[in-house]
Amino acid sequence: MTEDTNKTPVLDHGYIKLIESWGSDERIIEAARQSTDKGFEGWGPKCGTSVDGVFDCQEQVLRADDSVWSRCPVHGDVKQRAGDEKLLRYLYENQHSTPFEFAGAVIEVQAPIFVFREWHRHRTQSYNEMSARYTPLPNLNYVPTVERLLLNSKTNKQAGVIKWSIELTEEAARYYLTDLQQMYDMQERMYQNALRAGVPKELARGHLPVGRYSRMRASANLRNWLGFLTLRMAPNAQWEIRQYALAVHKLLTPVFPRTMELFDKKGS
Repeated sequence: MTEDTNKTPVLDHGYIKLIESWGSDERIIEAARQSTDKGFEGWGPKCGTSVDGVFDCQEQVLRADDSVWSRCPVHGDVKQRAGDEKLLRYLYENQHSTPFEFAGAVIEVQAPIFVFREWHRHRTQSYNEMSARYTPLPNLNYVPTVERLLLNSKTNKQAGVIKWSIELTEEAARYYLTDLQQMYDMQERMYQNALRAGVPKELARGHLPVGRYSRMRASANLRNWLGFLTLRMAPNAQWEIRQYALAVHKLLTPVFPRTMELFDKKGS
């Protein structure tokens, strides 16, 4: 079986993959101008030549440097003016969010079940997850690294360690990972034995852990993908779902480059 090069690996057995996208930065502009019965006029910089205050040249100009002067193929040296990137920036910075609903994407995700439980809290997305009622789940389980285990082992805040625990050591972390893998192996043996014995798939899955990988498709418009990224790329998001959010960000950037650039500037 050939490897799917369109998949972006995440964690030890996870991935994300773009299934389809719709709309574009240009379509966002067109949606915003629907109310004025205008459309997309082009990205800048553009020729700044005007007659009676009306720009009569729509040529995109060549900018030799960072000055306000550029060369138009029709009018020669002219002052440059902004194109529709100015409107896109205005929409984004002033939270005129509706036009960003006219673009979006469907993404396939393979992730541990506990990551899906966090992901599904974003109820502005549409989901369809592989069901263990109908097909056996693959024998893939999330095993964190020692470094991941030690990442927030010194904090008692929210999802950190419990109050009466001692500080986690590297040796104790390795013992935990050994126990975890043994438990995964035992759970898989029980699962396969149950399936062979004729236990219905919908019940044979009952003991499987939240570290087991599952697969889903998630669909959302761009406005809601940006909301997802804002929350799940944040430093206080759980590390595992943050890795998926970073991968989604990387996936969306070439599809909606100008919008994602505005998103990045806001977060910087």
